[in-house]
Amino acid sequence: MIEHHFAFEFPPNVLQELARLAPAAPAGLRDLRDLPWCSIDNDDSMDLDQLSVSKDGEGGATRILVAVADVDSLVRKDCAIDHHARQNTTSVYTAAEMFPMLPERLSTDLTSLAFGQDRAAIVIDMVVAADGTVGGSDVYGAVVRNRAKLAYNSVADWLDGHAPMPAAVGAVPGMEDQLRVQDRVAAAMDTWRHAHGALDLETIEARAVFEGHTVRGLQVERRNRVKAIIENFMIAANGVTARYLGDRRLPSLRRVVRTPARWDRIVDLASQQGETLPAAPDGQALQEFLERQKARDPVRFPDLSLAVIKLLGPGEYVVERPGEAVDGHFGLAVRDYSHSTAPNRRFPDLVTQRLLKAALFSSPVAYGDDELEVLAEHCTEMEDEANKVERLVRKAAAALLLESRIGSEFDAIVSGASPKGTWVRLLDPPVEGRLERGFEGLDVGDRVRVRLISTDAQRGFIDFARA
Repeated sequence: MIEHHFAFEFPPNVLQELARLAPAAPAGLRDLRDLPWCSIDNDDSMDLDQLSVSKDGEGGATRILVAVADVDSLVRKDCAIDHHARQNTTSVYTAAEMFPMLPERLSTDLTSLAFGQDRAAIVIDMVVAADGTVGGSDVYGAVVRNRAKLAYNSVADWLDGHAPMPAAVGAVPGMEDQLRVQDRVAAAMDTWRHAHGALDLETIEARAVFEGHTVRGLQVERRNRVKAIIENFMIAANGVTARYLGDRRLPSLRRVVRTPARWDRIVDLASQQGETLPAAPDGQALQEFLERQKARDPVRFPDLSLAVIKLLGPGEYVVERPGEAVDGHFGLAVRDYSHSTAPNRRFPDLVTQRLLKAALFSSPVAYGDDELEVLAEHCTEMEDEANKVERLVRKAAAALLLESRIGSEFDAIVSGASPKGTWVRLLDPPVEGRLERGFEGLDVGDRVRVRLISTDAQRGFIDFARA
């Protein structure tokens, strides 16, 4: 954390300020506590940023309400806690330890949309038609109460018919119908987005499983239908937020993934599968290719997804000023996209919340254009640094797991290729390392057989040679 420019502990002035804080709901908010709100997150998540609920709309439409924790009501701009959050810009989640952006008394308690607690929130209220398109929308402040703290996997297993209904669902009248409606609406949104060029990418994410201080294995976590509910609602809510600020002539921080610079390599990968993509970047054509590949070879589809993600390039934060247009998000096929739904975990979301509240409550705009430019660059840099920290600890855990298998051979896919080196990811276990020998002529997406030649858990090194 130190090497990558993070403050890994909260300084005394932050702790002193924290001790003086107490929960308080701002006046003049709508009272929406009677709605059957629920949170859906990882099993062990306590820093709950958003709740969702559905209501009947007109003409077969459904209203989807997303409540986002009002972190700004307790973390004011330029206070000591805000300065610390601005330095780190993000929570860092590693296999060994989690480093929260905000002190846990805030992120998991006072500003968390915790079960059974009355909390101030910013509500994004969207009308979703039967075909999954988002029509009318509104943004306003409200007081909400989380009626059910739910987890992705248990709700997905129930909806898929593989497990009984979670007790927390059955304990709330109407919650079963709520979740089925949200599942149906999100599926329609998902279908519409992908039909219009949003990329359906499925990667393999693995977390270390510890037994005491020993790494016993890697547990693969895959996307499921309930994660897709939250993903679709958050993408839509972030789009509404961006348009809301633009319509009111306010600047905003946008999240963009520019047109991929290595589109030619994506075209090459398609041609290896007997497919043809246009010479110029075309998100819809790429999505149609991905759909066919997923149907044809679902086992290998995560490897293709990984290659495409690497070739698309990283996202970044940019400032959109009133009357100006910036690039959109190529992978999501949206032009208007901010980060606004996780202010307990990401500083850009807290910045966006302050801009929203300036519009909602006719208060002064918290940031000038020059300050936003500096913040956009800093948040992009620190997100990259956070990824490096998380990747290093993942590789350290994987190195511990593999240290007894020196000399073993594995099937792999090239996950990175640049003048700095060539990297591969094993198919099983899903571990990434550097290809030290035999990398000539290889590029992202190529399949290769490799032999493990060394590991160094302290530095997170896993080195391979071409077999």
